[in-house]
Amino acid sequence: MTGIKIIPLMTKIGAEVAGLDLRDTISDAQSEIVRSALANYGVIYLRGHKLEPEKQVSFTRVFGEPAINHNAKKFGINGSPEIYRISNIVENGKPIGTAKAGTEWHSDMCYATRPAKATMLHARKIPQLNGFALGDTSFANTAAAWDALPVPLKRKISNLRVIYDFTRRKRGAPPSKDAIEQYPQVSHPLVRSHPITGRKSLYVSGESAGIEGKSEEEGRILIEALASHIVHPAFVYRHSWSEGDVVVWDNCTCQHKAEVDYDLPLERLMWRTTVKGSVPQ
Repeated sequence: MTGIKIIPLMTKIGAEVAGLDLRDTISDAQSEIVRSALANYGVIYLRGHKLEPEKQVSFTRVFGEPAINHNAKKFGINGSPEIYRISNIVENGKPIGTAKAGTEWHSDMCYATRPAKATMLHARKIPQLNGFALGDTSFANTAAAWDALPVPLKRKISNLRVIYDFTRRKRGAPPSKDAIEQYPQVSHPLVRSHPITGRKSLYVSGESAGIEGKSEEEGRILIEALASHIVHPAFVYRHSWSEGDVVVWDNCTCQHKAEVDYDLPLERLMWRTTVKGSVPQ
């Protein structure tokens, strides 16, 4: 008996994982259950955990090899370079993390040759106002969005490739020279197949730079139409954070967006890890 219970949400994306204590050693059987849940539901979350850095890295390894994010050099945790902090907290006049990360709909590391397979966030401090949590994260099911397209449109776009340009991301701070050199322009299939389930999904967002073989105007029209379709409320789950939450999402079948509805003196601190992925097919 693994003791794990998978509780699907009443949405097209997401499931809660109950009965797993991340402070304990996770068995092979338990690992297989949570990997399968992530592949099938796109987003999984666990409540009520307060992990040491090494335990978060250990749980990240359940899903694959942890990656070192380009932000870790500046906002990492000593002894655990796999973790970097997303936070608006300022200590001694300096920010301890990225303050406004991911405020546009996107898939993590889509600008890389091998985008992140999965991402994990662990909520360390959550801003609250009048007893209500702020700083939600919304998730959109890109596989359900593909399924809902008319067949003629599926045929029209099934072999297209999307261009991603790291320098054109919509972020609060300009990218560093090292990061720009690390991530040259790349293209990926617009319609991507999940490496485990084989399910097709739309791999395009408002941050996409263009479509191969299309004019800039034609490409932008298609990108905006599909990006808008993906985030239709029918495909979206909005997660309200509690301190101790651990949320993992699949970057093939899921896009996400941070809701920045708070500011200092309300503080937010998240620990992020990512899992190395493969070349999209």
